[in-house]
Amino acid sequence: MGDPVCPETGAPMHRDTRPMKLVYRGESATVDMPGWYCDASGESIHDGSDMKVSDRALTSLKAKVEGRLDPQAVRRIRKKLGLSQRDAGRLIGGGPNAFQKYESGDVLASGAVTSALLLLDRDPGGLDVLRNREEAIDGFR
Repeated sequence: MGDPVCPETGAPMHRDTRPMKLVYRGESATVDMPGWYCDASGESIHDGSDMKVSDRALTSLKAKVEGRLDPQAVRRIRKKLGLSQRDAGRLIGGGPNAFQKYESGDVLASGAVTSALLLLDRDPGGLDVLRNREEAIDGFR
């Protein structure tokens, strides 16, 4: 399949990266957005991998606006605690694949997960409480 043509003008489109402004609750961020662009009309076409760029940037913007942890902070705290992504999801919440999604920026960490991570970042000993809770629950199964 060749390069796409513009749906407005029929002109050939070319692959490029251009700035795109994202706005969330009055705050904004600019992301370098890959895609197919038409210089004649200003139209653009974006595939799934292109959209991941804007989706992840929007997740980071939401984290900032809503006072949640961004993906880098989630990863930093999890690693500080010595947890795998799977173990973090099990102990802190969200399920076995949650931390992979939080850390990639595909999903915004919930308020509860953000609070738990902030507390554990300050006092990693709290992880013992979560492990003991898990052992007690497993004892009832």
